[in-house]
Amino acid sequence: MHYMHELRLIHTDLKPENILLVSSEYIKVPSSKKNSQDEIHFKCLPKSSAIKLIDFGSTAFDNQEHNSIVSTRHYRAPEIILGLGWSLPCDIWSVGCILVELCSGEALFQTHENLEHLAMMERVLGPVPEHMIRKASSSAQKYFRRGTRLNWPEGAVTRESIRAVRKLHRLKDLVARNADHSKASLADLLYGLLRFEPSERLTAQEALDHPFFRIPGPT
Repeated sequence: MHYMHELRLIHTDLKPENILLVSSEYIKVPSSKKNSQDEIHFKCLPKSSAIKLIDFGSTAFDNQEHNSIVSTRHYRAPEIILGLGWSLPCDIWSVGCILVELCSGEALFQTHENLEHLAMMERVLGPVPEHMIRKASSSAQKYFRRGTRLNWPEGAVTRESIRAVRKLHRLKDLVARNADHSKASLADLLYGLLRFEPSERLTAQEALDHPFFRIPGPT
C-alpha cells in the first residue's frame, strides 16, 4: 500500500478477497481447542506471510477525475458516503476495516444502506465530526437532523437494522474481546486508521512504523 501511495495511486477496492497469499503452502499446528472426546484439533498456518494485492480495475491516480462512489460497501470510508470526495486516505480506512475483520472474524460494518452504515460507524467510533456533516453533499444531508445529528434510530428502515447497530461494540472493546495480545497497541493502530477525518488518518508509512508491528507475537 505504501508503494502504491508513493506513486499517488489509490486502489479504491481494498477488501480481504483482493489480498492473496503469495504461496499456498502451509503447516499444521495443534490448536488449543479440543472437542468433547478430548481430541486434538489442528489449524493450518501459511508458511509465508507474503501477500499481494489484486484487482486494480478501479484504481485511480490521485490527480484523476474520481467517481463519486467507490469501494465495496463494508470497507467504504465515511467521506465517500458523505459526498466529500476521496483520495489516498480512503484506502487506509479500508485497511483498518480489514484488520478488524481479521481480528474478530467478522466484517466490521455489515450493512447495505448508508444511514445504517453511518450509525454503525458512530456506534463503533463515536460521532461523525460536525465539520464533515456541514460540508456533506446535498444528497447526504438527509441522513442528519438539525444539521449535525444523525437521524438515528428515527430514520431506521427496520427494527432489525436498529438491532444490528445496537449489538456492535466500541472499537476498543471489540479489540479487547478478540485480540490475544498487544491489545492496547492494536487498538491505537486501528483508531489511527479509522479516523473520520481523512487528513487525520495515519498514512501508509506511518502505519508501517506503528509500534504494533514491532511487538513480538506470542510464543
